[in-house]
Amino acid sequence: MREGLLPHAVTTLVRLDTDEASARAATELIGEMLDPEETAVSAFEDEASGVWRLEIYFASDPDEAVIRALLMEAVGAAAAEAAVFDTLTPRDWVANSLSGLRPVEAGRVLVHGAHDRAAVARRTNRIGIEIEAALAFGTGHHGTTLGCLLAIEAAIRRRRPARALDVGTGTGVLAIAIARLLHRPVDATDIDPVAVEVARGNAGLNRVGALVRPLVASGLRHPAIRAGRAYDLIAANILARPLIRLAPALAGALAPGGMLILSGLQARDVPGVLAAARAQGLALASRGDIEGWATLVLKRGGAASHRPTRSVERRSLDR
Repeated sequence: MREGLLPHAVTTLVRLDTDEASARAATELIGEMLDPEETAVSAFEDEASGVWRLEIYFASDPDEAVIRALLMEAVGAAAAEAAVFDTLTPRDWVANSLSGLRPVEAGRVLVHGAHDRAAVARRTNRIGIEIEAALAFGTGHHGTTLGCLLAIEAAIRRRRPARALDVGTGTGVLAIAIARLLHRPVDATDIDPVAVEVARGNAGLNRVGALVRPLVASGLRHPAIRAGRAYDLIAANILARPLIRLAPALAGALAPGGMLILSGLQARDVPGVLAAARAQGLALASRGDIEGWATLVLKRGGAASHRPTRSVERRSLDR
């Protein structure tokens, strides 16, 4: 489970081993009290020992006394004092966060790190996407990215979009998946120039450098996007507030019959995002939920589909 998206840069990582109840309580408290754009908190169980590990990522150096005081409310004084604060270089934290991750399966797509390259190569019926450690968000392991990958493949099964866009591309994983599945060009934007270079490198690594066009842009504000045709498929895995703000631009860039995939949303964010989308003539086609994160698939016009909300269970592959 995780609250918040991993920041593009992390200066400090706090680790604490505890029990499940304490880990869940701390995750909820930290997620509510700290800025989700500056911090992320995750908790997971070590299957071998049964011990739960709580990890808190900070984009800037936190006040240690304040963080220990927050932890004390959730896990008690003794456990809070045992928390370890590590100062990290940007490359250190990303490499560390990816090194132990297993490949994640999203339909035909397998997202993996370099350490699992050989194992994935043996899965000849799957499309392997290798994401290197880098200063950008998006490895496929977070519920938002996984939800988007599943929604992208479902959309592509229904029709083959001629033109696609990935807004807030991060590592480029969604744009790369679209390009690998369709063998067609994909535009990919991010406000962070570092993320754009990361996406460019990952596209080359995954043999779609000629298809994925990473662009530095705030949302859809780029001359190449304004000058081009409307998109048949748009994915935007960002956060609720920017999605609401971008609703007119996203709707305006969507071709008739096109599909818009939105994520980066917790359940409480969905009503506001849907209201903004409906105001632009977009209707909900489907929704998926993974670990508390929602992915919405929207289409232009017509009555909204009344398919029930579905919860999706994460699938990781053993090495």
